[in-house]
Amino acid sequence: MAHWIELGKLSDIPRLGSRIVSTAHGDIAVFRTAEDRVYALRDRCPHRGGPLSQGIVFGEHVACPLHDWVVGLADGCAQAPDEGCTPSYPVRVENGFVYLGLDERVRGGVTILTGTGTRR
Repeated sequence: MAHWIELGKLSDIPRLGSRIVSTAHGDIAVFRTAEDRVYALRDRCPHRGGPLSQGIVFGEHVACPLHDWVVGLADGCAQAPDEGCTPSYPVRVENGFVYLGLDERVRGGVTILTGTGTRR
């Protein structure tokens, strides 16, 4: 069951960029598309663990900055012919605020919206 944590305003995340949520179990990248859709993925490419938060966001995807693997923001899966997935997390936007759904195990020790991410 997800416990919802307020991350801050949608406007705190740059369009076509990301912010990082640090947890005791690893970083989570929170992405914002040009259409203001918000997604959250573990901040590790399924290929070699590159920081997806530093990749280029386009459409509903992010390109890993290390080897240019394209990862779907909705499901965390690499686009064919590449294979593999990184965990995704539920996100919702209400009244201009972003909420991240974390289970009890991941929720402890959360630092909210750090870093700057990158913009295309």
